[in-house]
Amino acid sequence: MPQPVIFDLFHTLLHGADDERDRVVGEMALVVGVDPAALVAAYHASWRDRLVRWDAEETVRVLAGRLGGTPTGEQVARAADHRRTLARRVLGRASTTTLDVLDALRADGHPLALISNATSETAEAWPHGPLAGRFDVAVFSCEVGLAKPDPAIYRVAAERLGVAPTGCVYVGDGADGELAGAAAVGMTVLRTTEHNDTDPSWGGRVITGLGELPALVGEPAGP
Repeated sequence: MPQPVIFDLFHTLLHGADDERDRVVGEMALVVGVDPAALVAAYHASWRDRLVRWDAEETVRVLAGRLGGTPTGEQVARAADHRRTLARRVLGRASTTTLDVLDALRADGHPLALISNATSETAEAWPHGPLAGRFDVAVFSCEVGLAKPDPAIYRVAAERLGVAPTGCVYVGDGADGELAGAAAVGMTVLRTTEHNDTDPSWGGRVITGLGELPALVGEPAGP
């Protein structure tokens, strides 16, 4: 079987749109009546809870409450929907080049999986974007209660593909220690700098664009 390839999402398949996210969170703050800069800071500080525990509404309620806000249910829903709109917008920006690479890998028989440290809005929007239909498996931290670099989340993806982790290639920019996590379960690791040079200290192989992948991935060394 051609070697399975497992991808990170943000800054690997897509630009992470971090500045745009902060702007949207600031706009959400105005909806729920708290200071925009304070809500942005609270978002950054609560990243772990947002990745594995809270949905969009709970995020708004909890963080606004911590900042002294008392938003109504309608305000919470409006703010959460604003965040969901961003998720749909970002997922819709997959480039033609990226889609072509994924199509080429699939045409060559490579099973494809995604592992993303992502909040619930991204997981909800995923099935409606152009990337979803090109993947056999998508594992989101918010759905499995695990986040990279926990070795367990890589094993979940491999198990869902029906393969051993040691037979997989992992491609990511390196955020959240993801490359070391993939290497720890025996995956072959490729760091991409196409969207962001996130982990320059990584000593393994580096690619500058996903277009290099079809020529690099081959048959697995063993079962």
